[in-house]
Amino acid sequence: MNRCDWASEEPNISYHDKEWGRPEHNDQKLFEFLILEGAQAGLSWITILKRRDGYRKAFSNFDVKKVAKYNKNQITKLLKNESIIRNRLKINSAVNNAKQFLKVQQEFGTFDEYIWSFVNNKPIKNKYKKLSDLPTSTLISETMSKDLKKRGFNFVGPTICYALMQAIGMVNDHTSRCFLYKK
Repeated sequence: MNRCDWASEEPNISYHDKEWGRPEHNDQKLFEFLILEGAQAGLSWITILKRRDGYRKAFSNFDVKKVAKYNKNQITKLLKNESIIRNRLKINSAVNNAKQFLKVQQEFGTFDEYIWSFVNNKPIKNKYKKLSDLPTSTLISETMSKDLKKRGFNFVGPTICYALMQAIGMVNDHTSRCFLYKK
């Protein structure tokens, strides 16, 4: 079975086959991907996938309302939690982004309504042949990044935003030789 080149080992294979590039509209899952993509900054995605269960436990199964209320004591505990990336900036970012996420939900009804508006609520279907053809950011991810930052989010640069777009299916970047690529 041909897959995108990056999906050559577990847990990447399962993630590729079952989640990556598939449109996601559930706010809890969108929050999860926002936090995981921010945690991934400077690291490989497989590093985060291997810790995904640890992140789910550490961050209250990505219950945004609970994470938004994390205090200094909870953050200190997270900094000692070996099942996640113990980076103070990334952990503080997750709590901050939870607070901003709730504000976006209040303004737009759902985070889904907000985030998908950047692609007019329709996935972008790309036609790349190989992994090296994929961009690391686009004009849309740059626009999204600027707007998220304006709203107080952090760890949301254009590259992170593009990875988020790929993860939640706003953009379908399965390469043309991949079994999940559909014309």
